[in-house]
Amino acid sequence: MANTYTQIYVQIVFAVRERDGLIAPEWKEELFKYIVGIIRNRGQKLIGGVADHIHILIAINPDIALSDLVRDIKTASGKWINGRRLVRGRFYWQEGFGAFSYSRSQLDDVAKYVLNQEERHRKQSFRHEYTRMLRQFEVDFDERFVFDFFE
Repeated sequence: MANTYTQIYVQIVFAVRERDGLIAPEWKEELFKYIVGIIRNRGQKLIGGVADHIHILIAINPDIALSDLVRDIKTASGKWINGRRLVRGRFYWQEGFGAFSYSRSQLDDVAKYVLNQEERHRKQSFRHEYTRMLRQFEVDFDERFVFDFFE
């Protein structure tokens, strides 16, 4: 789009169906590289990402709907995992996602937060983290429909 100038930073969060810890350390980095490729192929800029749920920090262009980008990431990465038979049975991402926007001045802190997920989850559950983020950003939600948690 000519003469369109934006600066939109979004953290996207989504989980493995039923929060199964299926993303194995042996292939996690390869999965993240694959997701980076999906994001770049859609003309977006990845800033960081991590774990059994995924946090991705991106600079998004206005020429793509966020829900379309997340759908593409989940569909392609699920096919990638299943095509390589990296898990027993079928791999599925859970329905839905969270998206939270940030200003440029917050990027360093958010990137550190995203990249420090494994350490953070030794002390705090994903459920607690995610519902805290929803409340912090004043997102209306019903606990029954956030994610299927089996913790």
